[in-house]
Amino acid sequence: MTQELIMGATANDLSQQTAEIMRRYNDVFQRHDPSALAELVAEDCVIENTVPAPDEARHAGKAACVGLWTAIATQAGTRFDLEETFVAGDRATIRWRYFMADGNSLRCVNLMRVAGGRIVEAKGYVKG
Repeated sequence: MTQELIMGATANDLSQQTAEIMRRYNDVFQRHDPSALAELVAEDCVIENTVPAPDEARHAGKAACVGLWTAIATQAGTRFDLEETFVAGDRATIRWRYFMADGNSLRCVNLMRVAGGRIVEAKGYVKG
């Protein structure tokens, strides 16, 4: 089923809320500080991770999602270069580059969805 989002006043308000949640989410990785994750992630959050290829791993529930993102955010010697965050209503697309401790990097995209002021869905994709 295809979903169509038409921007209007209500969608614009929702976009502002989603943008703020994404800003706080991105800060977790920029600062390597996962302390905000617990308040950003919904109890029923689901992540489709980038590994293992080709089908990726699925992480369901707040504890699993916070745990995964905490491990990624605090990995020593890594860096996240945020390239763009695009928000439309309850959806966000984040383009970023992940630099590993060995200096190699990957281009990545996250497709995010927010409901009730918290992240409920994240799908990660990697080019590299």
